[in-house]
Amino acid sequence: MKVAPTIEELRTNLKSHHADNQLIGFVPTMGALHEGHLALVDKAKESSDTTVVSIFINPLQFNNAQDFSTYPQTLESDLELLEKRGVDVVFLPSKEELYPMQPSLSINFGPLERTLEGEFRPGHFSGVGIIVSKLLNIVKPHVAYFGQKDLQQVAVIQTLVRDLSIDVKIQVVPTVRESDGLAMSSRNLRLTTQERKAARLLYQVLNFCKIELLAGRDWLTTRQEALQMIRHESLASMEYLELVSTYSLQKQEKFEPEQALSLVIACFIGEVRLIDNLPVNL
Repeated sequence: MKVAPTIEELRTNLKSHHADNQLIGFVPTMGALHEGHLALVDKAKESSDTTVVSIFINPLQFNNAQDFSTYPQTLESDLELLEKRGVDVVFLPSKEELYPMQPSLSINFGPLERTLEGEFRPGHFSGVGIIVSKLLNIVKPHVAYFGQKDLQQVAVIQTLVRDLSIDVKIQVVPTVRESDGLAMSSRNLRLTTQERKAARLLYQVLNFCKIELLAGRDWLTTRQEALQMIRHESLASMEYLELVSTYSLQKQEKFEPEQALSLVIACFIGEVRLIDNLPVNL
């Protein structure tokens, strides 16, 4: 496994792969790797001749300085995991390498920018769009892999690729969960033992809502009962719980069985903000 800390080194490492028309699969990450990330790597390995993983904690997508400063960093173990998984190249740039100057560019994703994560994290998706654009331009993969857990981010990246005619296929990989249902996330490392137990509530709420909707209950009643479940957990502080169109993320007031809909949630457990989603129907 080769580790490339600069754009020039990465492009040099990949030059022969591009020249030989090898299929390049790419997994962008911010490190603190877990089985969710590794599921993306495995998918890339299955379908690609060459697998590239990037590790970079992107400051532009953090609207909270404390969240950025406390984001877990486990580089040594990350590299060990990637080598064991058979990754070919790891792109490990510094902030100065990717942002030699503070970017003046911003990206507006329209309605996606103003709802759910966009509403609670202003500027977040512009930061995501800038870094993903840069990484896709640097690596030039044929396929890039993203997790379904970040459903709105996936919609943003698909919009980015479509609107800018970027020559890459976006492959979405299902959410990987712990045995109790909690979606795997780097932020889980920051939970105390008591908070980790309380965090199970997110998936329990999503699953409750899905079962109720598929049984014919109306969304507004179901949502009120779910919110009551959250209020009973003293460590939980709710930001949003919504039923949305899976692809546009537009909020829905009622459940339509023939539409592709998902449930989305964002909730603080103690000081740690967690998100999750669950498709209701496809």
